[in-house]
Amino acid sequence: MTSAPSDTPSSPSSSHPLGSGDWRDSLPGAGGDASRMALKILVAGGFGVGKTTLVGAVSEIRPLRTEETLTNAGVGVDDLRGVEGKTTTTVAMDFGRLAFNDGITLYLFGTPGQERFWFMWDEMAYGSIGAVVLCDTRRLTASFASIDFFEQRDTPFVVAVNCFDGARSHTLKEIRTALDVDPHIPIVLCDVRQRDSAKNVLISLVEHALDLS
Repeated sequence: MTSAPSDTPSSPSSSHPLGSGDWRDSLPGAGGDASRMALKILVAGGFGVGKTTLVGAVSEIRPLRTEETLTNAGVGVDDLRGVEGKTTTTVAMDFGRLAFNDGITLYLFGTPGQERFWFMWDEMAYGSIGAVVLCDTRRLTASFASIDFFEQRDTPFVVAVNCFDGARSHTLKEIRTALDVDPHIPIVLCDVRQRDSAKNVLISLVEHALDLS
């Protein structure tokens, strides 16, 4: 697999995104207000897999986007295979918010997908309950680094396979084998352009993270 954004895995500690325990204070019985939960979620994956689209599809506020136009400076640096029509890229992060009627509010942070921005991931991951790793079956290798990053840190994550138009369909078993992820990691098929589909991905992550807490 491609090297993850950082080669040294972090062990749970006070500085670890999940070791700090801050998000668990919102859980029922943990001393927080059980009627209100604020949860931070990362949306990660390779370049052009749909991270910005997912955040925009579900956010109840106007999403913050830091997209810039691709220029000639990226020639030979950015891998555009499979996304030749892409004209912009996220250079910092995407941010959105989604509130549910039961008092849970999700704060979404979309990570930049290109290797030269990976240094930001550790800071962005701090305090998160977990991550959605978006995949494109036409370019599965583009998501290997994201999977490695969260596996190394024991961070809960789900794999969301974005069903692009014209992409060959695969079974969940085939996708799991190709990505080499453990059996307990949820894999969800989705269309991130559709709000309900994108919401289902986020719900799957929250349920998975709470099951592991």
